[in-house]
Amino acid sequence: QVQLVESGGGLVQPGGSLRLSCAISGRLFSIGGMGWHRQILGKQRELVAATTSDGRTNYSDFVKGRFTISRDNAKNTMYLQMSSLKPEDTAVYYCRDDISNLWGQGTQVTVSS
Repeated sequence: QVQLVESGGGLVQPGGSLRLSCAISGRLFSIGGMGWHRQILGKQRELVAATTSDGRTNYSDFVKGRFTISRDNAKNTMYLQMSSLKPEDTAVYYCRDDISNLWGQGTQVTVSS
């Protein structure tokens, strides 16, 4: 059974940084794409960044240059390093596995002074 468990959210001041983690179990982690999405209150869920099994990455324009997606196959974990955070980045962040089509439980990121 595939499971995705996220961690790393929290409250941060504007301009600050956070790193989100998504640990996946139940399947071979090194294959398939994965991604980070977010849902701002009252809005639809949107793609933040994605990574393929061979390390290619894709970012939405609103995070380019500020966020970095990565994966550690040895630890079965995907990361989202977020820097220069803005109040408009406040959202629930979800990881998604392309192979199983499953979502993590979500982790709240709040950017506020």
